Amino acid sequence: MSAEILNGKILAQNLRMKMKEEINALKGEGIVPHLTVVLIGDDPASKSYVNGKKKASSEIGMESDVILLPESTSEKELLDLIDKLNHDEQVHGILVQLPLPEHIAEQKVIEAISPAKDVDGFHPVNIGRMMTGKNAFLSCTPLGIITMLKENNIEITGKHAVVIGRSNIVGKPVGQLLLNENATVTYCHSRTRDLKHFTKQADILVVAVGKPHAIGSEFVKEGAVVIDVGINRTPDGKLTGDVDFENVKEKASFITPVPRGVGPMTIAMLLKNTIQAAKQIKGSTWKNT
Repeated sequence: MSAEILNGKILAQNLRMKMKEEINALKGEGIVPHLTVVLIGDDPASKSYVNGKKKASSEIGMESDVILLPESTSEKELLDLIDKLNHDEQVHGILVQLPLPEHIAEQKVIEAISPAKDVDGFHPVNIGRMMTGKNAFLSCTPLGIITMLKENNIEITGKHAVVIGRSNIVGKPVGQLLLNENATVTYCHSRTRDLKHFTKQADILVVAVGKPHAIGSEFVKEGAVVIDVGINRTPDGKLTGDVDFENVKEKASFITPVPRGVGPMTIAMLLKNTIQAAKQIKGSTWKNT
């Protein structure tokens, strides 16, 4: 048996086609979704991500702009800019590209963004609303994973989902979203004893550890769905995941590749959140729909 490949690139393209139609309809009402990305410094990986977001935005007719700031930008200058964007009615979504320089407090910046424009889904208000099952902007990578499972008709209800990784950006929120979809969820991390004991029970295995090929076939149950969130660069410059793809694909029922797996879905969900923000934003507070 060889796993069916979950191609996030093709799925994201199909979703963006639908978003394009949605944006055209909104334009008829005088609404043009607008995303503003703030990038500090000149980290090549961050620049690449930001350019990808801008390109995807323009392809579906969404307005987007990138504000480039020098590495020396002070925390106060960044917070003042965010405050200005919060009050700009033409801007529906605000994204500050992480990581930030060491002299700027990441959490302070995240909390400064209006929850109604927090299209990254990192603000504590949106995290809290997600935890309690209420309307919220959901973190883009976890939302992309859930969307990918649903679009491929992969059953979540009643399944045992094991998440390896407990970051605030992926591990914790994807576990909560799986729980919200009625999965039974186990979190594993760097201090989990006998990791294999847990992963071999997983019907759905989500791997987000940031170590190339950390998970081989010996960690995977026959027929499991394997979602690889890792993006690692090999010495020869190629991208690879946290999962040993070639070996695990012979044991799994579904598996995501790296690249062309979860990554494109993350950007698609950012666009989706921005469209949603354009539909419902009022002032600087969340508007229920």
